[in-house]
Parts: sequence; C-alpha cells; structure tokens
Amino acid sequence: MGPQHPATHGVLRVELEVEGETVVKAKPIVGYLHTGIEKTMESKLYYKAIPCTDRMDYLAPMINNLGFCLAVEKLMDIEVPEKVKWARVLLAELTRIKSHLVWLGTHAIDLGAMSMILYAFREREMIVDIYEACAGQRMMSTYIRIGGLAEELPPDFDKLVRKFLKVMPERLVDYEKLLTHNPIFVQRTKGVAVISAEDAINWSLSGPMLRGSGVKRDLRKDEPYSGYEKFDFEIALGQNGDAYDRYLLRLEEIRQSLRIIQQALDGMPEGPYRAHVPGVVLPPKEDVLHKMESLIVHFKIITDGFKTPRGSVYQAVESPKGELGFYIASDGTNKPNRVRVRPPSFINLSALPALVEGRLVADVICAIGTVDIVLGEVDR
Repeated sequence: MGPQHPATHGVLRVELEVEGETVVKAKPIVGYLHTGIEKTMESKLYYKAIPCTDRMDYLAPMINNLGFCLAVEKLMDIEVPEKVKWARVLLAELTRIKSHLVWLGTHAIDLGAMSMILYAFREREMIVDIYEACAGQRMMSTYIRIGGLAEELPPDFDKLVRKFLKVMPERLVDYEKLLTHNPIFVQRTKGVAVISAEDAINWSLSGPMLRGSGVKRDLRKDEPYSGYEKFDFEIALGQNGDAYDRYLLRLEEIRQSLRIIQQALDGMPEGPYRAHVPGVVLPPKEDVLHKMESLIVHFKIITDGFKTPRGSVYQAVESPKGELGFYIASDGTNKPNRVRVRPPSFINLSALPALVEGRLVADVICAIGTVDIVLGEVDR
C-alpha cells in the first residue's frame, strides 16, 4: 500500500501480507521524504535553525519553534518575560486546534464522510489568519524565537482570537452531530486499531495515541514548561484504546485548548515581547532604526550568531501528536554540534503493525488515520 496513496497522508509505504481480506503482517516503510533536517540544523547558526523546525510537522510549526527555542534557552539559561510565556501558550494551543482540525477533516474523508473536511478547514482558516497577522506567514511562521517572539503581537490579535473563541464551541457541536453517532463512522472506528495501555507504553507511544488507551500522561501537566502550570485544564482520556475513543479524545482536547486560550487572553500580562540578553536576543526593531548601538548589535547577531556554553540539553513539549523532544549538544561554538529530534509521528507510526495485524485490509486506512502522522516529521 503506497507510497502514493491518498489515505497514507504522504509518501508512506506499508508492506502488507494478507490472507484474503485479513492482514497477517504489516511493515511500515519510511524514508521517501527524508530531507536531513537534523544535519541541516547542525550547519546553521542557532537562530537560523528555527525555520527548519517549521518544516517537520508542518501542521504545528509554532509548537515545533517553541520546543527548539526552549531547548536553546535552557542551554543558555535564558528566562523570557511573563508576557512571552503566556503568548507562547496561547499560540501553542491555537496550533493544537489547527492540527486536530486537519486530522478531523482528513480522517473523516478517509472513512467516507466527505463534507467534514469543508467544515474543519473553515475553522482552521480562522487560525491561519491569526498566524498571518502575527508572523506574516500562514504556515511556516518562525514566529517564536530564542528569547521571545519575532515581533510584538499585532494590534488586532485580541479581536481575532476572541472571534475564534466565540465561534468554535458551536462548531464543535456541529461536528459531533455529523460524526459522533453516524452509524458508518461508528462502525468504521469503534473496536478498530485497538491498543491496550500496557502495549501503548511498551511501544513508547505518546499524545492521543497513549491517552486514548487511558494512560494519563501529558507533558503540559507532568513536566510543565512555558508557564503551563498556571493554567486550569483537564487531560482528556479514552477507555478502550480504539480509533473511536481517540476521535472523542481529540474533540475534548480542542475544548480544553479553548479553555487555556481564554485564560491566556484574559490574563495576558503587559511587558516586552523579548528578553533583554545583549548579544543573543535581537534588540527591538524600533531601536535598530533609531540607535546606532542597536544597529551594530543587530548586525553582529545576524552575521555571527552567538556562542552557547558547552554541554547538552533535552527539552520536550506536548505537540498535537505527542512528545516532541529536542536534544542539543553544544561544543561551545555558534552552531549546534548535534541536534536530535524525538518525533512523535515516527514513534507512534512504529506501532502500526500492532494496530492492524489480524484486522481487515480496509481497517488499515482507519489505523493510519487515527495515528495522525505527518511524514515531514516521520522522515525529517
């Protein structure tokens, strides 16, 4: 099956051994999209490596930016302003909803529910508009930077986000009317692609793939970063570990993300959008335009970057697909000596044989969809 198949969500090939309609053995074969992103990052100045992260899970660029920037900030012991933390949390949760909406639309269309993708992309468009207002980009944002944000939040940011918060809860009700009790959707997902809690742990699964089996593990709660410990939200859990549970779980995660966004918007503190770390964080743009010293500092950082202390760090964030981790080893120069990414898509996909062996060939489509992979992250 694949690598050019509409239901493999990219260039994925699955080698299937079948008896009649039953899958006896399955083996995912990856690498068709390999771009060498990790090695590319090692050849770049630290801040120039951020755009590479946009291109891994391209449905969640700001969460990828956040993970890498937090790792570098940890390496250099940089503390960002409170406003930056709250803005990052808000943008990360918008990104989670955006990613889940693409999953919802494409998973439904894989199983024959044609109209769902139109509704999901309608709401996704509102988030992409917010992306564009912040970063001037609708996909590859590179908005979260080492030490802060690329720019101040736009003047209409509050208005755009509140408009989305007002609309989205009603739209979730519409989604549930379309799918939750739809007999075809239920038959295609309930009891399909099942994995037990024990197996999910043994396969090192994370994100909805792990929580769908009832394992309460979410880095935002268990190892909070960027101020997540200040926000009130629940961890959605499944019971049966099947594709239907993971569908319900992702809808609930959207509701919980809306709660976090509301809190972040209402409680957003005032303050600078970048930390003051001379020689590492760029000075504000207005200073660069009017002060010679700031212009020189800006020029030096852009051309030479900055050096980091020797050592290594690992920083993980809870991406829409699970634990996204960045390991960075520094040799004391202005470029990372080693970058290694823990990609949730790759590790979750490795459990595909456990989800489909013994099931019908038609269930493979549902199983690939419920894992929620992006091949840009699988192959890197």
